[in-house]
Amino acid sequence: MTIGGAVEKAVAGRWIAGESIADAAKAAVAMNANGATAMVNYLGEDFNKEGDVSETVRTYRSLISETVSSKLRISIAIKPTQIGLLIGRKELAKNYSEIVSLARKHKTFVWLDMEQHQHVDDTINLYLKEVKKGGTGICIQSYLKRSDGDVRALVKKGGTIRLVKGAYRESADIAYPSRTETTKNYVLLMRYLFKNSESFMAATHDKKIITEALGLKKRSRAKVSFGMLNGIMNDYAYRLAKSNNVSIYLPFGGRWVSYSYRRLKELENSKLILRSLLKSQY
Repeated sequence: MTIGGAVEKAVAGRWIAGESIADAAKAAVAMNANGATAMVNYLGEDFNKEGDVSETVRTYRSLISETVSSKLRISIAIKPTQIGLLIGRKELAKNYSEIVSLARKHKTFVWLDMEQHQHVDDTINLYLKEVKKGGTGICIQSYLKRSDGDVRALVKKGGTIRLVKGAYRESADIAYPSRTETTKNYVLLMRYLFKNSESFMAATHDKKIITEALGLKKRSRAKVSFGMLNGIMNDYAYRLAKSNNVSIYLPFGGRWVSYSYRRLKELENSKLILRSLLKSQY
């Protein structure tokens, strides 16, 4: 096996639960036992074939059913381009509504993930169609310069935001070119959410930001939870979960390459990534 292949295998095994719903359920059990909720994502993106989209929708439906039968504490995270965005907005809306309706019936929270900048408007518009019915949240990325306006608009609509820094590559006219600027914007957006939102998730591995969030939490009415990626800082997440609501993003499935490379490109997390590959996952 080449060095590149060995790294890919290590990354896939460390950050991703496995290929099946059963693998995801097993990992979710361990997370639940340590006080954390599993935020489960079925890997895949940029689908332009109806067969791939239909298979993904069926998998999410089965995942929700598994949650109910196994009494797992999970939410699910869905990418618009895996449920029909590249085929058409009607297909996307139909599939999203189908998944969300089933999830509400079984009291499973649904997060709508954010992808590249060209999909932001479609993603927000899709989310707003369901936001008043509850049980849904949306991801916002602080590296995008437009996110301040998006956060303010979503809060006014009663949206629940999962705030992340973002891991896609964008041009400097669209996104902040440095991680320092992205982090600064993250903190500003987080402070706004503490003052103006009813509930949100601070999803980050940045301990300085988490420390500030814990302090703000004591003085705010906002219900804040924390989110992290599987395999990066699980031990810290479990300690945090002893007195806070914590969710760990848990991908599963065979399409792991794009996800893993995006994680590897996050230079800020290089030390965390190295440690995660050298330590046991749980």
